[in-house]
Amino acid sequence: MSKFGLTTRCMTIFAFALLFLGAVRPVWSTTVSLSSLLDEMTDRTALVSKSNYVSFQASSYDRAAKSPEENWFANNDTSQFIREETNSGRKEWVLMEADGSGTITRWWITAPHYKNNFYIYIDGASEPTFEGKIDDIVGGFFFAEAPLSETSSGGRNLYLPLPFSKSIKITCDQMEEQKNLYYQINYRIYDTGVTVESITQEILTEQKDKISFVNSILRDPERSIWGLTGERELQGYTRHINSEELVGLFETHSIYGSGAITEIEVKLTADDVVQATRNVVLSISFDGEETVWAPIGEFFGSGVGINPYESWYAKVTKDGVMKSFWRMPFKKEAKISFINYGDQNVDVDYKVYYEKTPWTDKTMYFHANWRQERGIQTLGGAGTKDWNYASILGGGLYVGDVLSIVNPVEAWWGEGDEKIFVDGESFPSHFGTGTEDYYGYAWGSPLFFESPFHAQPRCEGPGNFGNTTNLRFRVLDGVPFTKSLKFDMEVWHWNDVIIDYAVTTFWYGLPGSKLINSDSYREKVEDETQEPVLYNHKLTLKLSTCELETNPASGQVAIQRMTGFEKDGNRWRDSKQIWWRDGKLGDSLSLKTPNVPSGKNTIILGVTCAVDYGIAQFYWNGKEIGEPVDFFNADSVIHRTVKFHVNETSEEDGVLTVKLVGKNSSSTGEMLGIDFVDWE
Repeated sequence: MSKFGLTTRCMTIFAFALLFLGAVRPVWSTTVSLSSLLDEMTDRTALVSKSNYVSFQASSYDRAAKSPEENWFANNDTSQFIREETNSGRKEWVLMEADGSGTITRWWITAPHYKNNFYIYIDGASEPTFEGKIDDIVGGFFFAEAPLSETSSGGRNLYLPLPFSKSIKITCDQMEEQKNLYYQINYRIYDTGVTVESITQEILTEQKDKISFVNSILRDPERSIWGLTGERELQGYTRHINSEELVGLFETHSIYGSGAITEIEVKLTADDVVQATRNVVLSISFDGEETVWAPIGEFFGSGVGINPYESWYAKVTKDGVMKSFWRMPFKKEAKISFINYGDQNVDVDYKVYYEKTPWTDKTMYFHANWRQERGIQTLGGAGTKDWNYASILGGGLYVGDVLSIVNPVEAWWGEGDEKIFVDGESFPSHFGTGTEDYYGYAWGSPLFFESPFHAQPRCEGPGNFGNTTNLRFRVLDGVPFTKSLKFDMEVWHWNDVIIDYAVTTFWYGLPGSKLINSDSYREKVEDETQEPVLYNHKLTLKLSTCELETNPASGQVAIQRMTGFEKDGNRWRDSKQIWWRDGKLGDSLSLKTPNVPSGKNTIILGVTCAVDYGIAQFYWNGKEIGEPVDFFNADSVIHRTVKFHVNETSEEDGVLTVKLVGKNSSSTGEMLGIDFVDWE
């Protein structure tokens, strides 16, 4: 009996699909057009062959970030442009420009409002090929309907490709009125010898029906595997494995010959399914080399637990069935294993579908790698560090990732930018504007959303508290590399807290490509899968003299660092405060004050006053104390102390309740802040 103590029931079906899009074939033709790019988007064989292009990203990242030694975590990521210029008497700001034959593959924007226009100049034309309101062009219906053009929780996305044969330039106008504009534009530049047909309004009109058809396929990802009729002819077998036979590890019968796995379907049954999604690991080896190793929940994009959603490459149903649609080629043999690193019995029901296809000298292996780091100490209002998603040696194509974080507060955790270094770049060719922007949404939205290429299957809440899972899958916007790829994501949290990060990265690699330091990496991730996880958390905020006892019914509560306000004698104890913002009048929060000193009956509070702070009434152990306190200060953010007399104290813990009762007529908000509770 293994130390894992695993009982597993496995049902395996190996099948040939009669109605697939076709065998693996070289998809990189020497002619590219809107029509061929639409075909490529829904052709799952496309990603497995070596690419004939390089990938770049233009964005509004803060230009003050020059190097790891100079403003590397600068965070003013809005309205940063290449230059200003005048076209046809109109002042315009240039977002991106590129020479050569290529295509825009993904375009994301967000802003507090949309008041200006985009202009798209193709092949050096003096007049724009396309122009329109920015919210119509990206996320609106100018080019296409959803999901090729749609809005996800405040982020506007355009995935319809915009090919160009010689050059492209994208500009906007009226920035004096617009003021803020965040953007990311991913694009390809093709190898010499590739001919590109530039998009025009006439071509867009001609391809209208095909665009609608592609949208319908993207909404129903299994159609691209099983054909338009949905017919399946299955061959396979069923097997039950008990604990004595299994000894902790079950390896399937290998699939022999040249082929490709087209779909994997898994369902777990256990007393604690949430824990099982982390403890049970999927391992896949191709031609004797293990390239897939990830916890079940992370591999299928669910994160911790069963979180239903649907995307182009994976889906999770309400009854716990998890499906993967990644195409996984092999030359001679594929072998699938399930490993239970937990101490509970787990049943695993699974199906594997595959087809026979030839292996070529351009075919790449599929990889999925997981890593986690717990207990990252954030700095609060500053970039903490670059957290490495993956460092890869060799050639391949980066195609996506699933990020799961555990955040102990409601405050936003994802200010950090992605930085992708290709083939040893000294400065990343992909430098982003925020973690949520990378994942296709905006403003730290805690709402569920799903689309073919980005999703938020879970955000526990309230606010951004607890478990959050984001994912981004790439098709046309994949990132090719010939020598190496390094992907870092900034850990950039509003507050000074302890946070956990876990990521699964998906990529295709030529034979021999591998993670850097893969041997030491493997031992650490095996240990991490055995650690307990939680699906429902209790929000805890703690300072040296008090901690959050009861969360308010409205607004967000967090620990805020106050170092930026400490001057001219202004000091906050531990340079932090418990900060309540966006609260509603009549709501309250409670603070537990441990070990009240005997004989003391005067409470001393350290509080914050500012132009946007409100008025509060205080209660000690449920009894009203003193008069309401006005926290308004017109000139600056200041620290002050207030005192209340109480009649009854004891050496036991007490509860101080803060009720929001109003605001000064000159105040612009109703925020409250407390940094200590003391006695005299």
